[in-house]
Amino acid sequence: MSNLVTLQAHSSIGVLRIASPPVNALSRGVVQGIREAVDQFEADRSLQALVVHADGRTFVAGGDISEFSKPDFEAKTYNATLGRIENLDRPVVAALHGTVLGGGLELAMACHYRIAVRDTRLGLPEVLLGLLPGSLGTQRLPRLVGVRLALDMMLSGKPITAAKALECGLVDAVLEPMDNDALLAAAVAHAQALVKQGKGPRRTRERMPSMEGVAPDFFAKALEEAETKKAAYPAPRRIVRCVQAAATLPFEKGEAVEAELFEECRASPQSVAMRHLFFAERAAGKIPGVPSDFTPRAIRKVGVLGAGTMGGGIAMNFANAGIPVTIVETAADALERGLGIVRKNYEASAAKGKLRPEDPAKRMALLTGSLDVAELADCDLVIEAVFENMDIKKQVAKRLGEVCKPGAIIATNTSTLDVNVLADASGRAGEFIGMHFFSPANVMRLLEIVRGDRTDPQVLGTVVRLARTIGKVPVVSGVCYGFIGNRMLEPYLRESEFLMMEGASPAQIDRAIQSLGLPMGPCRMLDLAGLDVAAKVVVERGKAGGLPDDPSYRAVVQKMMELGRFGQKTGAGYYRYEGRTPVPDPEVERICAALAEQYGIARRSEISDQEIIERCVYPLINEGAKILEEGIAYRPGDIDLVWVNGYGFPDFRGGPMHMADTIGLDKIADRLDHYAAERGNRDGYWSRATLLGEMIASGRKFAD
Repeated sequence: MSNLVTLQAHSSIGVLRIASPPVNALSRGVVQGIREAVDQFEADRSLQALVVHADGRTFVAGGDISEFSKPDFEAKTYNATLGRIENLDRPVVAALHGTVLGGGLELAMACHYRIAVRDTRLGLPEVLLGLLPGSLGTQRLPRLVGVRLALDMMLSGKPITAAKALECGLVDAVLEPMDNDALLAAAVAHAQALVKQGKGPRRTRERMPSMEGVAPDFFAKALEEAETKKAAYPAPRRIVRCVQAAATLPFEKGEAVEAELFEECRASPQSVAMRHLFFAERAAGKIPGVPSDFTPRAIRKVGVLGAGTMGGGIAMNFANAGIPVTIVETAADALERGLGIVRKNYEASAAKGKLRPEDPAKRMALLTGSLDVAELADCDLVIEAVFENMDIKKQVAKRLGEVCKPGAIIATNTSTLDVNVLADASGRAGEFIGMHFFSPANVMRLLEIVRGDRTDPQVLGTVVRLARTIGKVPVVSGVCYGFIGNRMLEPYLRESEFLMMEGASPAQIDRAIQSLGLPMGPCRMLDLAGLDVAAKVVVERGKAGGLPDDPSYRAVVQKMMELGRFGQKTGAGYYRYEGRTPVPDPEVERICAALAEQYGIARRSEISDQEIIERCVYPLINEGAKILEEGIAYRPGDIDLVWVNGYGFPDFRGGPMHMADTIGLDKIADRLDHYAAERGNRDGYWSRATLLGEMIASGRKFAD
């Protein structure tokens, strides 16, 4: 028998123990071990019941996702083993703790009885990978909790608590927190009690799904919603069909429906893309030069310099994680206003049921305001979130270098400025790092961590690990203008402006980009962020000598700032606004036409959506290739994580570098060459990245 799974006798109770750290994932070895343990239990008639138990910090937390991409993948072996467990003629008890997810919950549901420790969370999150539960989860869950809740759990992918699981019938008992040995003892005692009471198997497949609250048109409406709101995703509409099969067909026929629709999901390009992101997020924490066994610095208290929108949002991340924060501002009214906004955010979340009623007060109690930067002297980490201006940030970095205690980490939230310059200004370059939060900082998952030339590896590793603590996806970048995300954003925005000067409207540009699945195009995005903010970034780059030698470069956004058209906040930008609703504005066309005449740019009456996509997105991908060849990003997957989690790039496309593989690198290179010839290649703007050419020549992809 595999050493990953064993069968042991505890008196007259068999214990099937899974031990495959760290999360007992269902690898081929684990599946084989479960099958062999079931063989052994079936043959040993001295055992009166079976307990399924897992070592470590969790029950089975899901399948081995890497298996799904293998050409010989098939779920039949595991599914057949679950069927054998369910058909056993003696009681089977699942002892649940930690996270019971995906194939782990499907294993638990094949057991006859389930007990769980109170802090256990149970769910079927396959939809988040473009999949549906493929080991009879779509058939067994409705039979245990009813059709409505089962469908909700599968479509959202969100786990439920043990208390909720008890309430809805998914588990039979909830135990107070205990260690794993105590849980095993409780499960064995539960099995012994069942035997003593003469209770035999209780097979899930033999139940009828509860249709409580299910109207006659329930499935039709659910299918319509999945096909309209989640049209780009393969799993939701198929999940609805599977649950409908569970409610209307015999178990065996529902099983066949699930098997067919699971395979359709697994083979879909959308699921391949979403699984790519899953592995990219795992890999992002592996940083060259930072050993896996390093000792992180303790972060017990955090300081934030600046109580504006960004500073307040940053502070909320740490308060949410239970870490005290001192927020420093230069003026009392600004400090009061900033803390007031944080309080309103918490109260709004509580009003929506996202926080408990007592949580806003508890989290606000972790925030301390001050007008004295010296109050940051006892902080383990201090993040400056002041105005995006190099001179101001250098002054702040110098002051923090003087105030912060030895060993404290000093971070800048700059989105574009040179972190090495700021690190030198601090006088403590080894303890200086970039922590680029994305707005709104308390909501956006991405944290772009900028590694300075002299950043201590321990400092870098500490911040990467801390990012996970506060619920962020950390991606490490080297130092360059704009780091990973904003550097790639530049060609995207540049071409959107040239397209406007050539005759494309903001609405057409946005529509073309949104057809890829982005929530908004470049024009709407900048109107929301503030055209004044975008223009000031261009100005700062110009001061640093980083602008291309082209007077028409980013001319539109600078003209908008000059005219006071700052976007949604002033009621006019690339669009005119009626409240928050963008409305096309003929004045923008006149402004762009005048700029085109000023810079000798020919206007056209027709520009295709495909051209807009190619001119905005292909240079962005090319810039990503340059970032890789320069070592600014470690992996293509890191770039994809930045764009999916920070810029709204659709997860079902896997990010820009994954999408490039899908399109074909040779096709992208061909179109770059086409536009270089058609539009001219001033400043080498359309020149292929060296890496791109090398990959095409060798037949490789970014995935390689």
